[in-house]
Amino acid sequence: MSVNQTIRGVLDAAIGQADALLITAGAGMGVDSGLPDFRGNQGFWKAYPHIAKLGLSFSDMANPGWFERDPELAWAFYGHRLDLYRTTNPYQGFADLLSLCSRKQGGYFVFTSNVDGQFQKAGFESDRMIECHGSIHHFQCCTPCCDLIWSAADEDVSVDIDAFRAKMPLPACIHCGALARPNILMFGDWSWNQQRTDEQYQRFDQWIGSLRADNLKLGIIEIGAGKGVPTVRMFSERAASTDGAILIRINPRDFEVPNGHISLPLGGAEGIKMIMEGNNDG
Repeated sequence: MSVNQTIRGVLDAAIGQADALLITAGAGMGVDSGLPDFRGNQGFWKAYPHIAKLGLSFSDMANPGWFERDPELAWAFYGHRLDLYRTTNPYQGFADLLSLCSRKQGGYFVFTSNVDGQFQKAGFESDRMIECHGSIHHFQCCTPCCDLIWSAADEDVSVDIDAFRAKMPLPACIHCGALARPNILMFGDWSWNQQRTDEQYQRFDQWIGSLRADNLKLGIIEIGAGKGVPTVRMFSERAASTDGAILIRINPRDFEVPNGHISLPLGGAEGIKMIMEGNNDG
């Protein structure tokens, strides 16, 4: 048996034996849809040349202080990203994962650090999701004046791309009228309203509890989660160690796994395709 056949057999067994799937995803999940992953300053600056001229890194820019110091710049950055995520279509791998998840007796849950809403756009259920860093598709008050979080579906942010400035009027809190911001956990952020994400964690805990009660076996597929901000990797490994699940880690660079788990040193689309080759309908 060749090495590839060995991997194929182990992979198919891990997926086949799972009664439910936990999909965990970092920034690398969206790369094959054409979304930037902001890996390193060069990638970030290529996506945002105006910010490159200011010499700001992603962590510098993704800071709530900009909504106070320069709200037009802050909303240019987040308004442009909101439009980008709205107009980007998820690649085939999302649909393939959803198809695989739908065949499992215990269903699925998604844990992602991405704020782009691509899983929901691909048809994944909103109540089967943990967005651990929040969502750009939901807004909150900058102050914040209260715990209100609202959908940004009816919100539009117009951006002058040449000047890289958001045009007035800027998004406002629907409760007090003050400046609004995305409901995203930023760097150095003490004002993020985590109520929506906390409720997602609660639903996940209930789901995991139901799997244990029914003695259903969990499988974990992790895609594009790096070590820079290891939140997703830690969640995957904790779930694997707690629930005796096999972790399948898809990552072209940071592909190391704990003993007994499966590493696929591939990009997201290629790794998902490899999984699906042995798990197609019929």
